[in-house]
Amino acid sequence: MELFLDNFANWDSLKDAYPLLLQGLWMTILLSIAALPVGMALGLLVGVVYSFHIRWLNRILIVYIDLCRSFPIIVLLVLIFYGLPFLGLTLNAFVAVIVALGLNNSGYYGEIFRAGIQSVPKGQREAARALGLGPLQEVAYVVLPQAVRKVLAPLASNSLELIKGTSVASLVALPDLLRSARVAQEQSYNPTPLMAAAVIFFIALWPLARWVARLERQMMVRR
Repeated sequence: MELFLDNFANWDSLKDAYPLLLQGLWMTILLSIAALPVGMALGLLVGVVYSFHIRWLNRILIVYIDLCRSFPIIVLLVLIFYGLPFLGLTLNAFVAVIVALGLNNSGYYGEIFRAGIQSVPKGQREAARALGLGPLQEVAYVVLPQAVRKVLAPLASNSLELIKGTSVASLVALPDLLRSARVAQEQSYNPTPLMAAAVIFFIALWPLARWVARLERQMMVRR
């Protein structure tokens, strides 16, 4: 037990690592706040455009969704951060991570929104048209509010995965929570900072995970 505490719960190492861990936590929060709306907005755009049933455009959207979902975030980040400079476009590490997370998750969000929109009864759209609403008004005022309620649980679940995915930022030396913990571990020659990072992730994400589980149960009951 003493050996375990010395290696994974060393108070002296934790005190020295505290500033780095705090800095890393703040960077992880910033990445999450920036990437979530990007991924969700792109996914919403995909879902709404798909709902107009333009055959050739829908085929392009399906290819886009498949590509975004097929590429691992790490591979996508490497292509964006290290590959784009060869084409004359250089992004800083923060923007590159946001773009990678946004593109990758937009495929998942797009599929979720598409499924939600398609689940809305056709009679609702016909009623909206009868009231004189245009296509965009029909989607914005009638279809989307109902679709979002139907897919709130998968949206929340995917958002949770996106937040966890911010740990890929360490690949481009961005000082997120994981990267900061690794730096602190190398400085102290003790794995306590890594254990502290894991605990911080759990404390921060566990309430969200429980909320997602509750939403999923409620969705099953409604069915």
